[in-house]
Amino acid sequence: MGASKSLESSGEVRIKHSLINNEKEFVVKRKKDVLQSLKNLKISCSRDKVPHIALLGSGGGQRAMVGLLGSLVQLDKAGLLDCILYLSGVSGSTWCMASLYQEPDWSTKLETVKNKIIERISGPGVSWGDALAKLKKYYYGKDIFSLTDVWAVLVVTAFVKEIDEHKISEQQDQHNRDPFPIYTMIDKQCKQQRDGDPWFEISPHEAGYSLTGAFVDTSSFGSQFDNGFKKKQQDEIDMLYLQALCGSALADGQEICNFLWKRIKDFFTHSILRIETGMFEEIGKDPNSPPVDKCYQVLMELADMNLSVLNGKDPSEIDKSIRTKLKDLAGGKRQLVFPVQKLNLYDKEAAQLYMKQYTTDVCNYLNSWFSFWPFDVCFSICNCMVMWIWGRKYDFLHNMSDKAVPDALLASETRDYIDAGLLLNSPYLSVLRKERDTDLIISLDFSEGDPFMTVREAAEMCNKLKIPFPEVNIPNEDTKKPKDFYVFKGKNAPTVIHIPLFNLGNCGDEIETWWKKYSTFQGAYSPGMIADLMEVAGKNISNNRERLLEQIGAAVGLKKSKH
Repeated sequence: MGASKSLESSGEVRIKHSLINNEKEFVVKRKKDVLQSLKNLKISCSRDKVPHIALLGSGGGQRAMVGLLGSLVQLDKAGLLDCILYLSGVSGSTWCMASLYQEPDWSTKLETVKNKIIERISGPGVSWGDALAKLKKYYYGKDIFSLTDVWAVLVVTAFVKEIDEHKISEQQDQHNRDPFPIYTMIDKQCKQQRDGDPWFEISPHEAGYSLTGAFVDTSSFGSQFDNGFKKKQQDEIDMLYLQALCGSALADGQEICNFLWKRIKDFFTHSILRIETGMFEEIGKDPNSPPVDKCYQVLMELADMNLSVLNGKDPSEIDKSIRTKLKDLAGGKRQLVFPVQKLNLYDKEAAQLYMKQYTTDVCNYLNSWFSFWPFDVCFSICNCMVMWIWGRKYDFLHNMSDKAVPDALLASETRDYIDAGLLLNSPYLSVLRKERDTDLIISLDFSEGDPFMTVREAAEMCNKLKIPFPEVNIPNEDTKKPKDFYVFKGKNAPTVIHIPLFNLGNCGDEIETWWKKYSTFQGAYSPGMIADLMEVAGKNISNNRERLLEQIGAAVGLKKSKH
């Protein structure tokens, strides 16, 4: 018996270009709702010709989260929400999805669910105490810790205003009246090496490589496998972590590095406050314990030094202060191993390498005295920062032998997963799996910058991968002033509707003003900003209800002619 067969029967790893049975069963049930919805809309359709319609939400941080919510509310009011079979998101759109799918059959009570979400994201954030407790759970609860854990606790919570510890596999039988949810991300190594299949998806049933057709039960994603069999169980990721895994799109640039060091410094500062309020009183009671305040000061200065170098500022005074404190800690008996040298701030690569070694050295030095909570996690965070480790998980395909799977995915013990927006800021590849047989894609684009980049890049990628996709031609004048509704059609390809968030239809001549108000990288929105964005995003649906109806009707017609 070959590896694949034994794996498939084990119910753990599945290598096959087909839908898992649970999804097939869901599709059959959901199509009954779609058929009823089409009848209500006076669209004639038989049971075997129900079109597969997918709704996509792009990345875009909180803008995408609120924009998708506003769009779904209007789809519901227009009587079109029940036509949707699949709902797939990238980055910020997955934050909206995670909030919706907390509620069983959310689409049957969307007004109530919407109000609940808005009340939460308009309210107070997660306290430092709760954030610290959650980080502790992440740190001690699994084998591999990364910046995604830190991002979840320190950043995602700032926008979603909660710590959602539900598991996606718990939703398997709770959403019979909702579209099938697909969360998407990419494999960082596949993206960087341009080898293998970068497209990764997670549904309530399974997680895996969309185009390769290699999947594992969602509850086992992150567990350690060898030759297709589970070797060591890890806890299933929770919804807060899933939102961080999908939504860390800036995980590539200097801006995010700056931002994260600042958040980490805040975290160190608040940890000191917790010591002062008695969180670690037992440490202080021991006369032989090292001075914890000095360790925190070094950690804060280490964050400052990294920030200085990132921003091209001379860090020599901070370096001097760090070395003095470390010398005091050691009673003058030990020196910091890493040599003192003048940093060439103009050679960014050399400066980065220097800080990588310096940070590791300081953390190792401190670790000999402070190898307990919360210092152990502080050192780990600093090391993850300089190594830039995001979304690291055990590779469930490790040591398998299967010709259908790229060698790169079989050889490595771990893989790193990051925001799909770093490759394509819309989840086209998840719904374009041949076995999902998608007839119509409605793409809601909340991306900043070129309003047509996602659909153009999707067309290029599909062309290279030989996946049917319509040709995309956009008039040059539309790039600066997009309209609110574009339709792309092609022979034997799904129809694609592309809707840019801010456009002439809902903003008139104030497109630039709206973009300035809702940039990707800003603090959590005020209640007024949320209400305005909900309204403007909703107009993209309400203003185009008849056009959407027309394309849904055309998809039914195409389905009939196909068969």
